[in-house]
Amino acid sequence: MSQLTKGYLIALVGITIWSTTGVLISYLITNYAIPALLLAFWRNLLVCVALVPIFYLVRRSLLRIDKTQIGYYALYGFVLAVFNSIWTVSVQANGAAVATVLGYSSAGFTAILAWWFFKEQLRLPKIIAITLSLIGCVLVSRAYSPDMWNLNPLGIATGLATGVLFAIYNMLGKQAAQRKLNPWTVLLYSFAFGALFTLLFNVASILLSGTQSLAALLPDLPLNGWLVLIILSFIPTVLGFGLYNTSMNYLPATTASLIATSEPAMTAVEAYLFLGERMTLVQIIGSLIILSAVILMRFQKD
Repeated sequence: MSQLTKGYLIALVGITIWSTTGVLISYLITNYAIPALLLAFWRNLLVCVALVPIFYLVRRSLLRIDKTQIGYYALYGFVLAVFNSIWTVSVQANGAAVATVLGYSSAGFTAILAWWFFKEQLRLPKIIAITLSLIGCVLVSRAYSPDMWNLNPLGIATGLATGVLFAIYNMLGKQAAQRKLNPWTVLLYSFAFGALFTLLFNVASILLSGTQSLAALLPDLPLNGWLVLIILSFIPTVLGFGLYNTSMNYLPATTASLIATSEPAMTAVEAYLFLGERMTLVQIIGSLIILSAVILMRFQKD
């Protein structure tokens, strides 16, 4: 198996698992009314709770980091904290399927950043694939309709913001590969710093509100709610993020990002099956266009 093929397989498996994230977040917010920012914090924290004992028992070297890289991990964690927070708000405002699609407007931003910082070439097939993925995003989100912009401007704004942040995340992930950092170590410490920053976001929000105490940091969830939160943190987040980070050791950042655009189609199906969210014919066509962009990238030689 070639390195490129291995990269595609790892990325696709990771994205398939990752695609359940929006559905689980939407389920928690809808059924248990957990605040989006608080959900982002607990998700980040529980990822660390899952990874530390596993690494300690299986491979302790994954817990060690070069002190000179702490600044990089902190920056990565800050971007992840902002991304997870805004992404969770977007799911709350838009629903799982639309929020996921809007997040993947990142393909165009990633291509530009990769060209600018890593000198990745923008050949015609890649430009066509980027264009197709963005067209698909517009169709699935119904961003072509003025009514949607009037009805839910905050939702669209937060959705597009996640696209920009995910592009920056891709660049930092590519830099981690260039620095020869283990993707699982990167995952742990980026989420550790992410948990720290989202904790600070929540504390600031509580203090500014003047109506809550710090006890509000502990969500009032029943056992079933905690179970879903743990599943969200352990399965799609740990495996999804970890495998996606690993794929960037084999793939250019733009290619990895474009493969990730298959997530909206997967999430849309899951949202229909488990949340009752329905897609129109235009949205289905948009999903197929996004998938065609991924297929086009598969046959391009980087």
